[in-house]
Amino acid sequence: MGVEGCTKCIKYMLFFFNFIFWLAGCVILGVSLWLRHDTKTSTLLGLKLEDTQAPTTFYISVYILIAVGAVMMFVGFLGCYGAIQESQCLLGTFFACLVILFACEVAAGIWGFMHKDKISKEMVNFYDSVYDKSLRSENDKKMAAATVLKVFHETLQCCGKSGFTGSIEKFFEDVCPDKFTSSCESKINALFSDKIHLIGFAALAVAVIMIFEMIFSMVLCCGIRNSPVY
Repeated sequence: MGVEGCTKCIKYMLFFFNFIFWLAGCVILGVSLWLRHDTKTSTLLGLKLEDTQAPTTFYISVYILIAVGAVMMFVGFLGCYGAIQESQCLLGTFFACLVILFACEVAAGIWGFMHKDKISKEMVNFYDSVYDKSLRSENDKKMAAATVLKVFHETLQCCGKSGFTGSIEKFFEDVCPDKFTSSCESKINALFSDKIHLIGFAALAVAVIMIFEMIFSMVLCCGIRNSPVY
C-alpha cells in the first residue's frame, strides 16, 4: 500500500498488537464467563435465608469484564482491519474506541480499588448473620440456617467463625464435619481476594497494550496522511 519505511514497520506492529489485543479480549471474555459460572462463587452467591440474599456485588465486576472482553474483540478486529487497509477513517474510529475503553477501564480500576475489600466483607457478614441465626433461632428457622451453613462448609471446606468454641462446634456436628478446621471467614476472604487479584492483573496487562496501540495508531494515521500516495 502507500506507507513505507518506519511507518510500514509501525503498521505491522500495530497489526500484531491488535491481534494480541483481540486474543486478550477472547481470554478476558472466557475468564469472566468462568468467574460468573464458577461452582464455588455461584453456589455461595446463590444462597438465600428467609428474605436475606447473599450479596452479589462481585457479579458487577464480572459483568463489566464480560462487556469489556466483547468490546475488546470488536475493537481488536477493527484495528487489525484498519491497519492492513491503511484506512484513516478506521484508524481514527479505532483510536476513539481505545480512548473510551481506556477511560472506562481506569474508572473501573478506581472503583475496584475503592471496593476491593467490600465484596469479601459483605460475604463474611452474610455468613456471620446466618451463623448467629442458627444459634438463636428455633426449629424450622434453625434448620434453614443450618442448611445454608452446610453449603458454605462443604463448598469452602471450612467450619465456623474465627475463634469458635468447642460447644458451638458440637452444635454443628452435622453441618460442620471434624475434617474442616479452617474458619469460613478466612476461606471467604481468600476466595474473593484471589479472584479480584486475577481481575486486576488482567486489567493492568490490557491497559499496557492499549497505550502502545494508541501510540502506534496515531503514528500510522499521521504516516498515511503524509504519504504521497494519498
